[in-house]
Amino acid sequence: MGSVREPLRVKPICAVTFRDGIETSLILRDLEKVFGPVEDRSPVYDFRFTRYYEAEMGTDLKKIFFSFSHLADPESLSAMKIRAHAIEEAWSEKGRRKINLDPGYITGGKLVLASTKDFSHRIYLDKGIYGDVQLRFVRGQFLVSEWTYPDYRTELALAFFHKARSRFVQQEKEHERIPQL
Repeated sequence: MGSVREPLRVKPICAVTFRDGIETSLILRDLEKVFGPVEDRSPVYDFRFTRYYEAEMGTDLKKIFFSFSHLADPESLSAMKIRAHAIEEAWSEKGRRKINLDPGYITGGKLVLASTKDFSHRIYLDKGIYGDVQLRFVRGQFLVSEWTYPDYRTELALAFFHKARSRFVQQEKEHERIPQL
């Protein structure tokens, strides 16, 4: 029988979809208040994988991924999503978002996103937030599932997540070397 243990800490990430012309440094300023200092960022790319956001946010959308330096408790994912939602609202004009934030985290074995929408592959966490395993890390690579978002399947995204995962693994090793009191 297994024993109940505290979970390992996780590496926060956040995907940001935004209108063309918005300065990502301004968005990042708000994100760092939630997640702490940024560790890395992906290149900005054209977001043309779905038209889901066009009615609200317009066309010519862009996207970028961020990873953050400080590890977090996995149970904080709900709070991250709620705070990200507040940032989206602060950036909104006349009830229409100019940015969409998708916070999540990376561990040695997976990438999890937070969602406000339930679905068959999502697990309820807390306060109306669900956890969604988008990618699994098996035998040295991230594996996609049938529900993995199309842009999370791209070489750009997978390379970014692999780099963030590698940094997470290194941070975990460093944490193990610190004597526990």
